[in-house]
Order: sequence, then C-alpha cells, then structure tokens
Amino acid sequence: MLNVQINLSPIVQQLMLEKNLNASLMYKLAQQALEEKTALLALLLHKHLLNDIDISHAFAQLYQFPVMDIQVEHSVRSLLSIEQLLDLQLLPLRQQMNHLSVALADPDKLDRLEEIRTQTGLNPTPVIVPYSQLQHYFVQRKQEQKLKRDRGGLRIAPDTYQQPYLLNIEVLKRFEQESDAISQFVHYMLKHAIQYQVSDIHIESYENIFRIRYRMDGILTVVATPPKKIATQLISRLKVLARLNSSERRIPQDGNIHFLYKNSRKKMDFRMNTLPTLYGEKVVLRLLDAANVQISIDQLGFTEQQKATYLQALKKPEGMILVTGPTGSGKTVTLYSGLSILNQPERNIATVEDPIEIQLAGINQVNINPKVGLNFATALKAFLRQDPDVIMLGEIRDMETAEIALKAAQTGHLVLSTLHTNSAPETLTRLANIGIPAFNIASSVSLVIAQRLVRRLCTCKQETHIDSEALLYHGFHKTEVETLKVYQAVGCSQCSKGYKGRVGIYQVMPISDAMRQIIMSGGNALNLEQQAHREAILNLHEAGLNKVREGITSIEEIDRVTHT
Repeated sequence: MLNVQINLSPIVQQLMLEKNLNASLMYKLAQQALEEKTALLALLLHKHLLNDIDISHAFAQLYQFPVMDIQVEHSVRSLLSIEQLLDLQLLPLRQQMNHLSVALADPDKLDRLEEIRTQTGLNPTPVIVPYSQLQHYFVQRKQEQKLKRDRGGLRIAPDTYQQPYLLNIEVLKRFEQESDAISQFVHYMLKHAIQYQVSDIHIESYENIFRIRYRMDGILTVVATPPKKIATQLISRLKVLARLNSSERRIPQDGNIHFLYKNSRKKMDFRMNTLPTLYGEKVVLRLLDAANVQISIDQLGFTEQQKATYLQALKKPEGMILVTGPTGSGKTVTLYSGLSILNQPERNIATVEDPIEIQLAGINQVNINPKVGLNFATALKAFLRQDPDVIMLGEIRDMETAEIALKAAQTGHLVLSTLHTNSAPETLTRLANIGIPAFNIASSVSLVIAQRLVRRLCTCKQETHIDSEALLYHGFHKTEVETLKVYQAVGCSQCSKGYKGRVGIYQVMPISDAMRQIIMSGGNALNLEQQAHREAILNLHEAGLNKVREGITSIEEIDRVTHT
C-alpha cells in the first residue's frame, strides 16, 4: 500500500460538490487509482459512480470552456497519427487561421496542449467533449486504419462505424452536376431520416460551418456538414415544400411538409419551424408518423402493477389523469394508449392539442389556432357543450385551463392531460402554485404518471462487472449485488453507439386518501414523495433500476435520464 498524501484535483472537488459524493470514498478511490497507475476520473467512470456527462458539466463549470460534440474537419485529420492522439488523449477538431480547436475529456490533460502547439505549430484552444465520445472516435480511427491496411489501401469514409445513419455528402457532390441538386438532396435527406426512424432533423448555420443533426432515440448526433454556401438554398427549398415565405428570414415561421415515401405508397408529414439566428436561419423538422406510433399499453414499458393502476383509473367515469415529463418523453403516446382503450362507440371522446400528432379514428380531434382565438381554454369550454364522456387536453398551461379541466373532472367527465414537471408529486404542487385551491386538486385528480424514455441496449450488449459498492450506491439491494447481471453498450452496424429504440420508465401514483390529506393541509412535493414511498410506489430511478435488472438498458443510461 502506498503511503502518499493525496490531494483531490479541482475537478474531483467540483464533482463531489455537484453530485454529493462521499469524501472518504473519493480518497479511498484516489489511493486505488494511484496504486493502479490510472486516472481517478477513469476509475470513477469504470465503477459507474459518475457518467461522462457529469464530468463534462463539471469541467465546463470549473474552467468555463465550451462543451461540444466531436466533429472533425477533414483538413486536420492528418495533423497527428492515431498513436499520437491516443498518447495525448487530445483530438484536433478544426483550424481557423493559426488557431486549432482541440477536444479533451479530462482536465488533467490540459498541460499536454503545449505538445499540440509544438507538433503542429498552431495555437491550441481547448473545448470539452464527453469521455465516451472521445474514446469512441479513437476506436473508429483505429478500425479505419486497420480496414485500410486489410483492403490494400482502399479509403474508408471516416466516422461511419457504429453509426449507419450518417448522411452521405458524396450524394450532394454528385447532385452538384445537375440543375436541381438542392431539390434532390432535400428529398434524399427526408427519405434518409424516415428510413432510420429519426424524430427530428436540425439544420443549423454557424460562423464557419453548416451542419445537419438527427435526433435518434432522444440523442442529437451530427450526420452531415454540407458546404456552408448551400445553406440558404437548402432552407429555401424546405420553405417552398412547407408553403412558407422563402424570402422572409427575419421572423420565425411554421409549416408542414407532406412527403411521399417509397414510390408514393406512404405519405409522411414533417412539422417545420424556422428561427432567425446570428449566422442564418435554423430549421427544425419533426417527423410526424402516426402509423409508426405504438399505442398499445403493453408496449410502453409499464410494470404489471403500474399497468393495472392506469387501467383502473381509466375505468372511472370521472376524475383527472395527469401525465408529466419533459418534451419528448412520450407523454402523448401514453395518453393515446389510454384513449385507444376508451375508444368505443358508446363514448364521446374529444381532444385538443398543439398540434395533433397521432390521428385516431372515432375521436374528435381539434388543433388549437391562436390566430383566431382557439386556445386550450376556448376549446375546452366548447367541448363541455358537446356532451363529452372523455376529454383530452394536450397540455395544461395556465390557471384558466386548469380550472375548467378540474371542474369538468368533478362533474362527470374523465379528463386526461399533461404538465411539465419532474415527478408525480411535483405535479400536484404545481397545480397549487398556479392558483388552484387545494380542495379542487384533492377532489379531482385521481392519478399522476411521471415518465421518461430510456434507450434500449442493442443485442450487441456485453455483460460488465461493477463493484458491489458502486451497485449499492446506485440503489440496488444488498441481497442482489453479488449475483446481479449488468450490461453495457458496445456498438455495432445495426445500432447507435450500442443502443437501439427506447422504452418508458414510469412513476405511477394513484392519489390515496393519505395524499389527499397532505394536499389539503398544504403539504409540499417532498411530503407527497415520502408518502408515495410508504405506499411502495416506484420513483423514476427505481423504475429505471428494474430495466437494468431485466437487461433492457444500462446504468449509465438510467443515470443520464434520471440525473442521479
């Protein structure tokens, strides 16, 4: 055992502060890292006590460096060999004049930037990237080098391994010889996004680059960096397809693109929004594919107990069911899984949304239109004069809408809606904060569901060993840590960095008499959370641990989504 006075680095101290890490454990692990001649941060990652997002955030807070995704300009790829990059644990990204942006994931490597200056003659500027992204890039470069040798020098396009959905810019180069090059590339991009089940396309202009990113399984990834000179033309073409004013670049615009896919046999819709930014317009296209939305309650990811609780609430003739979570967490699908069960000829069901993303025959669906005064509250008032049995509101945004919805829930209607809060208990206190009397909340709300979407591990996953101490830290039980099988993401040609598809994790909280008493007495979200724990209601992190136990996802993914 080495007997050395250990001083924890500033980044570790920052992480201890942000993540409330035990000091004695940190010193113990620092001693272990010293003995094993490894970096403490690498050891913390290996033991799953932190993830690389935690480290990047702390790094940025401490040193005030920007955090970026890895996007390497072709012109700087030859500056250093893969062997040099692995030794330095640094990665040149792009060159501007005599300045070189250099990515690093560990602040202990800052002192090696001087070696970059010596070897390249350029002034290095540090930017932060997540540790896993940096190592993933190094693996790709090594694979590329090996394939190049194995194939007798045949050049393989960079950054294609384990990311089969990258847009091929060579397509655009081929199109440049034709008069309708931009139109063809836009068609190719939309078709490509549909093929890989992308939820959103981000098209962005910056000072020196123009990039396209896909959101797949909730994660944004750069898939192309076309020439910046085509940015205006590409966006103008999209505006034409969405029936927007292509000459107006000073204000945001909204539109829709109807796209015929696979020889006109399938029509897809993209919701388009433009936003003026410093270096040009940003465009976001959201893919709306009602046919591909799975609305069977059995496919969402509920436990059997959670599913039974939801079904029981749906059977009630009145009351309010609230689903909460951030944008993109699958709230609408959860609501529509319930509506599809309720959708019977003997029920009158009406929904108001912004916009309608899932079309379901037999349900009266209304899009809000603020330009003509049709908002959530106005539509809800009209619904109540239409003899409804079930009402679904896309979102409760203000006191007026909340009051009308709660009144409807008290007068013989089943009301389903969403709020943006972090947990089920916080949903009830949010209603109180916007001015709803405690009695109305306690007497109207019957069920609150908080949810997140986590990425599923691909079949290429591998079992990994995690120390019992780390498993206990994450919330697993003492009785299971010795025999628990835990898997990690690997990555193959069929997935995105080891993940493929998503599944929900849920906190399903029926409002018990004890919770009503807490609400009536002015209790807060913590009081409600404690009562939920007494009633054995899983919180989001605990629900996520069940998915780890089942081998569906990884500990890193649960940490990323539940922010533990």
